[in-house]
Amino acid sequence: MQAYYAARASEYDQIYLKPERQSDLRAIEQWLPAVFAGSRLLEVACGTGYWTRFIAAAASSVLAVDAAPETLDIARERVPAGKVRFLVGDAYALLASEPKCDAGFAGFWFSHVPKSRAREFLAGFNAALAPGARVVLLDNLFVAASSSPISEQDGEGNTYQARRLSDGTVHRVLKNFPSEGELRALAEGLGTDVAYKSWSYYWALTYSTAAS
Repeated sequence: MQAYYAARASEYDQIYLKPERQSDLRAIEQWLPAVFAGSRLLEVACGTGYWTRFIAAAASSVLAVDAAPETLDIARERVPAGKVRFLVGDAYALLASEPKCDAGFAGFWFSHVPKSRAREFLAGFNAALAPGARVVLLDNLFVAASSSPISEQDGEGNTYQARRLSDGTVHRVLKNFPSEGELRALAEGLGTDVAYKSWSYYWALTYSTAAS
């Protein structure tokens, strides 16, 4: 996955140009910053900083983590220095040495987490946050007319897409599309005030980490 996103870095944001998704994107761009107003935010898998720039305008500070230096280079150019600190890191092993933030965001990452590691990721994410932190997971709904086709499914129920980059290479990419019920079940015991929100092409799950 890291190699794929490193290779895709320069063309990653093309996904946000699909005409049919523009109304949803404008709505989310308005909704998301308000959720994190005034917070100290940990963003996991920030990629090219597409969402970081909107969040940074409202948050008091942002620690943005991604595994691919290539995408972080683009993010640093996109987001003005000051509020945001970018860090190469592993979403499954977030640094315990960092101060705990009071909000967390993972945009378009959770769909790449294998079903067998979903609970592990959420537990680790929560552990990197302060008690009572507000968390948002944002990702894609599968819409046949707009989404890349599912090319295969493994024994655990993980689904995959075959994605072709501009250099002609084809990459097998894990891309899951969990239902609202699956997401709520995963959050059970890990968070309170769990809520699900959806648009035509995207979904969001919000919750607060358990208070100490």
